Amino acid sequence: MLRLGIVGLPNVGKSTLFNALTSSQAAAAENYPFCTVEPNVGVALVPDPRLDRLNEIVKPKKKVGAVVEFVDIAGLVKGASQGEGLGNQFLSHIREVDAVVHVIRCFDDPDVVHVMGPVDPVRDHDVITSELALADLAVVERRLEKTRKSARAGDKEAQAELIVLERVMTELNAGRGAREAGEGEDAVKFLRQLGLLTAKPILYAANVNEADLAAGGGEWIAKLKTAVQTHHEEAEIVPFSAKFEAELGELGGEERKEYLASAGVTEPGLDRLIHAGYRLLGLQTFFTVGETEVRAWTMHRGDTAFDAAGEIHSDFQRGFIRAETVGFEEFVKAGSYKVAREQGLVRSEGRDYVVKDGDILLFRFNV
Repeated sequence: MLRLGIVGLPNVGKSTLFNALTSSQAAAAENYPFCTVEPNVGVALVPDPRLDRLNEIVKPKKKVGAVVEFVDIAGLVKGASQGEGLGNQFLSHIREVDAVVHVIRCFDDPDVVHVMGPVDPVRDHDVITSELALADLAVVERRLEKTRKSARAGDKEAQAELIVLERVMTELNAGRGAREAGEGEDAVKFLRQLGLLTAKPILYAANVNEADLAAGGGEWIAKLKTAVQTHHEEAEIVPFSAKFEAELGELGGEERKEYLASAGVTEPGLDRLIHAGYRLLGLQTFFTVGETEVRAWTMHRGDTAFDAAGEIHSDFQRGFIRAETVGFEEFVKAGSYKVAREQGLVRSEGRDYVVKDGDILLFRFNV
């Protein structure tokens, strides 16, 4: 399951976003700093119309979608890495997530206070980036001391780690993220093991006025893009309106469609945020279908049928024989698995088959 940690300054819309994402009121969305005192964890369904279409065709007893887990962290402030505000206790909660969603306020509203005064997305971006970098700096300094001793003693692995750690120190001291130092697969893996916050993939959620949604954000977005590109050239910015999403979450059916249309958008910002998370981490979806259930599963792009079997159950992987595979579009045209098989659309693939997004898989195994 994909785990995303939501960070940002107080009163930027983090908790409102979390509530809308998880269709809950687990996080108190109040107009004052530190209203989220403990990290809230919620689960949101991954929107995928293909699963709905399979459900219509197969008519199983149940439909099970893929899910994303969101961890909402209390608002950080300048000096958090030194204990200001609620301090480092909240930074530790995002060390286990797969990626970080940095929520940044990109709207003016005199009724919603900002902990640092005037609205300034670039400043907010730099403050959070610096605080995460400072928190990582303490971790790296401790590791460096130990690694240097081992490297001087001739430990080859320590010598390789020392090169990466010194690169990381350079980036962190410059106020940038450790991800900039992750050159090569081994280096990236090592940085992940350290649990560095700035080594994690990041995307930005820009909380804009509802009136700016159709245009992809207001005047602040261009400035934010410039600041983001300075640190992470590939980072994606997803404009959304926390207020709009909260109101949208209370509607259903045609009312929901009409409300989206009134804002000039085709899908909720929350859906776009989840899809951006999938792109960021190179994830894709495969399906299993049967009379009992149709289900969406998450896996990394480039992974094999053997990997997909392990996503379902270790027994499927341990006793793997083959995967019977048909593409989503082919299945829909055939109208059933039986007809797809009769038409020769179902292929028998081995453990090394690279699964494609939307594949429908039936595993044959023997334990």
